Amino acid sequence: MRLAICNETFGDMPLEHAVELAASLGYTGWEVAPFMLGSDAMSITPEQRRSYRETVRAAGLKIIGLHWLLAKTTGYHLTTLDRETRVRTTAYFEELIQLCADLCEGETEPAVMVLGSPLQRNRDPGVSTETAIANAAEVLAPLSASLERLNVRIALEPLGPQEGNFLNTAAEARILKSHLPSPAFGLHLDVKAMSSEPQDIPTVIRQNADWMIHFHANDPNRRGPGMGDLDFTPIIATLREIGYQGWVSVEVFDYEPGSERLARESIETLQRILAAG
Repeated sequence: MRLAICNETFGDMPLEHAVELAASLGYTGWEVAPFMLGSDAMSITPEQRRSYRETVRAAGLKIIGLHWLLAKTTGYHLTTLDRETRVRTTAYFEELIQLCADLCEGETEPAVMVLGSPLQRNRDPGVSTETAIANAAEVLAPLSASLERLNVRIALEPLGPQEGNFLNTAAEARILKSHLPSPAFGLHLDVKAMSSEPQDIPTVIRQNADWMIHFHANDPNRRGPGMGDLDFTPIIATLREIGYQGWVSVEVFDYEPGSERLARESIETLQRILAAG
């Protein structure tokens, strides 16, 4: 298991300082929210992409992919009944795939795009779960060719009911995945989100080991591992049990403690548990 951190953790800190801090703490991966680079994927120029990639790599970090794919955008939606919006959303995902490939250029390991963004996927009133899943599959299925060609994978992210009303459990995400046979689609698990599942977190991990391709570490209190009451020891033990060798990426939502404390306490918790075996 390798440890990464999401770039929005560092707020307005200059990129050079942020990646140097992350690397000094022991992180080796860097996960990117596109809104930290520009208002949308199309606005991020080739030069900006190259410069960003080189700055992160110069600090000794690897860009592992994107998350918050549709956050802070307008005009895109995954489950809407409006077909024009769905078509437009597919086209925007193509732009995101290219952005992800550009930022990860030269890497042999597949890059990952975590598909959460609850506001841009929530079911409208009267839209059933079955219809929403069918609409989401219609948006995503045409991306298979680009994903496979550019060595990028989309990780479908279940989010708890406090975040939205679509894909609230890993079981629902598996139904959407069943409509997307390409190996470029997999499952993402997030600790905070799993805390609202009817089963305990280790059980959810075991049940979804076959499709899990990415993992976010955070506490139900919206801060990092070790900054709340949740014991991460059985979580890491279960990841080891299933043979997970991907990234464990720290994603927080409450930034009040400050970037350095969030990054430091999170990795110290994870490193201590990993070292204990």
